[in-house]
Amino acid sequence: MTSVLVTFQVSERSRPAMEQALEGLADLRFLSDCAPEDRPALLARAEVLLSWNPAAELGAEDIGALGNLRFVQLLSAGADHLPLDLFPARVSIASNVGAYAEPMAEHVMAFVLALAKDLRGGHRKLLAGDFDQKTPNRRLAGMSAGILGYGGIGKASARLMKAFGMRVEAINRSGRGDERSDWAGSLEDLEALLPRVDVLLVCLPLTESTSGLIGSRELGLMKDDAILVNVARGEIIVERDLYEHLKSHPRFKAGIDAWWKEPLRHGEFSMEYPFLELDNLLGTPHNSGIVPGAMEDARRMAVDNVRRFLAGETVGGRVNREEYR
Repeated sequence: MTSVLVTFQVSERSRPAMEQALEGLADLRFLSDCAPEDRPALLARAEVLLSWNPAAELGAEDIGALGNLRFVQLLSAGADHLPLDLFPARVSIASNVGAYAEPMAEHVMAFVLALAKDLRGGHRKLLAGDFDQKTPNRRLAGMSAGILGYGGIGKASARLMKAFGMRVEAINRSGRGDERSDWAGSLEDLEALLPRVDVLLVCLPLTESTSGLIGSRELGLMKDDAILVNVARGEIIVERDLYEHLKSHPRFKAGIDAWWKEPLRHGEFSMEYPFLELDNLLGTPHNSGIVPGAMEDARRMAVDNVRRFLAGETVGGRVNREEYR
């Protein structure tokens, strides 16, 4: 029976469901249960790794000891943090695509609504004694939203946007949309898309081709009062260029959940420019997918992908190493 090693902490309450999902296919082991003297044998036996961040949970030496490893399933939706060079080419890797899509889509709409309605600005005026009932806010119905990365998060966001009467224009690798998209294209169509959208949602993976995708030129193509929302990775947008654009275009607004330096990926939270001092930026601490039950759903989806791998079925979220830095 295939040995599956879980490297992240799992509560006793969650374990039975994981074991049941892989019953008859795998011998499920938890690294946290392993005595130090048994660790080498456990690593040597493992053929499948179920992990959040292998580099942090195991380290390079332990990863090198995984001599029989065939498959790595990540708990995270992104794979840009994974040290791919530590895993032999024979090892297949899958990210947990779509695991956090629904709560993240809600967070996207919270950004869009708060920025379009200028909720923070209205609150600030009231605090100053200014009862400004004349300045109009914006209506989402009739707006056009461009979604960069039309996967799980993009499609979940599109469903909510359509409910508000927004037009949805999707960009993904295939250039194909679905029943919710009014238009679809590939990254080659980005420059044509930018001038016509009121909202630009960034929810694609960080790869060689998407790093620095949105810079001063792209921002300059957008409407002066456009709304940019990033729930993907900070590095997709050039940090300095966004800051300068927000400063010079006060009607342009941004909602940022994904930052350039974050504790999980970089060991700290820091920024090169004082974004949080800007009136036209709203920030959150990369918690768009963190809601009650989110981790259980993510574990369930990851385990189900492991089950598909063991059963010889089609695996979702396979990582193309050539695309990652």
